[in-house]
Amino acid sequence: MAAQFSPLEVETTAMGSQLDALNQWVMDVALLTQPDRIQWCDGSDSEFAELIAQMEGDGTLLPLNQETHPRSWLHRSHPDDVARVEHLTFVCTTDRDDAGPNNHWMAPTEAHAKMDALFAGCMRGRTMYVIPYCMGPIDSPLSRCGVEITDSPYVVANMRIMTRMGAAALARIEREGQFVRGLHSIGELDPERRFIMHFPEELTIQSYGSGYGGNALLGKKCHALRIASHQARSEGWLAEHMLILGVENPQGRTHYIAAAFPSACGKTNLAMLIPPEGYRTEGWKVWTVGDDICWMRPGADGRLYAINPEAGFFGVAPGTSEASNPNALATVQRDTIFTNVGLTQDNQPWWEGLDKRVPAFDWRGDAYDCNAGKPAAHPNARFTVSARQCPSWSPKAEDAQGVPISAIVFGGRRASLVPLVFEARDWTHGVLVGAAMGSETTAAATGAVGVMRRDPMAMKPFCGYNFADYFAHWLSFDQPGAQLPKVFHVNWFRKGSDGKFLWPGFGDNLRVLEWMLGRVEGQADAEATPIGAVPRAEDVRLDGLALTDEARSVLFGFDRDGWNAEFAALEGFLDEFGDRMPDALREERNRIAAELSAG
Repeated sequence: MAAQFSPLEVETTAMGSQLDALNQWVMDVALLTQPDRIQWCDGSDSEFAELIAQMEGDGTLLPLNQETHPRSWLHRSHPDDVARVEHLTFVCTTDRDDAGPNNHWMAPTEAHAKMDALFAGCMRGRTMYVIPYCMGPIDSPLSRCGVEITDSPYVVANMRIMTRMGAAALARIEREGQFVRGLHSIGELDPERRFIMHFPEELTIQSYGSGYGGNALLGKKCHALRIASHQARSEGWLAEHMLILGVENPQGRTHYIAAAFPSACGKTNLAMLIPPEGYRTEGWKVWTVGDDICWMRPGADGRLYAINPEAGFFGVAPGTSEASNPNALATVQRDTIFTNVGLTQDNQPWWEGLDKRVPAFDWRGDAYDCNAGKPAAHPNARFTVSARQCPSWSPKAEDAQGVPISAIVFGGRRASLVPLVFEARDWTHGVLVGAAMGSETTAAATGAVGVMRRDPMAMKPFCGYNFADYFAHWLSFDQPGAQLPKVFHVNWFRKGSDGKFLWPGFGDNLRVLEWMLGRVEGQADAEATPIGAVPRAEDVRLDGLALTDEARSVLFGFDRDGWNAEFAALEGFLDEFGDRMPDALREERNRIAAELSAG
């Protein structure tokens, strides 16, 4: 069981000279927040069991049907605390331009003063939990450690699933002497007193007033993307909002793909893809390494090697079904924390798209009225579960050196213009393709849903510094001797004249991945266009698919007039970043725009 301390006893917890800074910080936080007790978390089974029992006792977690979902629980958020709050998320750099126009900025001194006032005395009557954690395999040189201090046992339980948490992480912190500091309090869950502050120059995160995962599980978006992207730039690697999957062909050769999509645009579905029946018969397999975040570093052979810094999935539940993602559904049948889903009469979790049953209760705990026109599960309802439970989980996810990446894929929700798939001409073009990404907004963030916005590399909410410098960092990997992945763009969400999706998606997306890997190996054909190499319908295996003539024309088509307008708008987007925007990207845009106009 983890040790327990009063604030005045914190200084007695030293475990070595390298931990002096950690102990001093914990003591300083305790003096500021005034908790009743302090618990250093060790990540043990007994500690987890005690936390669960405590939360069951106070109603934070509701046990689900233990016959159908053993060791699984439901958590209901405050109704005003159900998604990331991008408008209240700040990057606090000394120089405002270092944060860039892609981030909300606040001066570090102002931000610290604001947060210190909020944190003052906020943990009275509560336990302060100290969570040492490692993002990535505990022995990987690509991994990085952090410590989150929180007053939420729900956060502790989720961090245990999502990270390598406890004694082993603390030992690595002692060896390395460096860690990201994260301070979190649920506060009063008042939307008017809610902020998520990032201090990249200090490797520090402060979050107040929210218990929602993306705002409170500080190892996730806050550390693994916003702070890590800043670390990655200074240390020569990439921290990206990407899934990682392996595609094994019938000959037993496996290629690994990293793919960036905005939240709730199908990353988890693609990461856990089950091949169509014909492909399965032939021997194709898909392996899941990660569904959300990817850290990549050049290896000695010039290739990019990637790890998934997370140990679990914090996935979107609505839409997950036996038809859309059988692997995800199988993963969450046990040992899972569900957040803001509905409930059936016999206490099973339920959400829209799951099955034909009618739930008894909605995500707020009210009796469900099927005639009210409101969903039973919140559109951003989540599940937290260990990645190892996934039937397609790859043991390579624990490899310290990471997996070699053959292809990088960008994509978003685009109802029009963008074809099913195209390939960038080279690395510089690929960076522009990622920078130009656009997508319709989803329920994963507060605000209007379905609005088209530019979301470079799916990192708009997560890049911890100026996008112009971020693009320059991407470009810097094109060095002599580098064997960089091919870059592609996909659009599973193209719609026809009737407003319906033209591509079946889900398992059939393997058909597109097969074409990509054929391009990687020099075996697949395509047609050259100004926007890149676009396959013809005959270049992609479509046997067994009932695609209409419109679908074939649109999915594999090239709309020159539409792309002319797109690249005109792209010029304005690049200009938003002023002189810091790399000349190489402007020149690449100009080259393609000239080709489009010449046609």
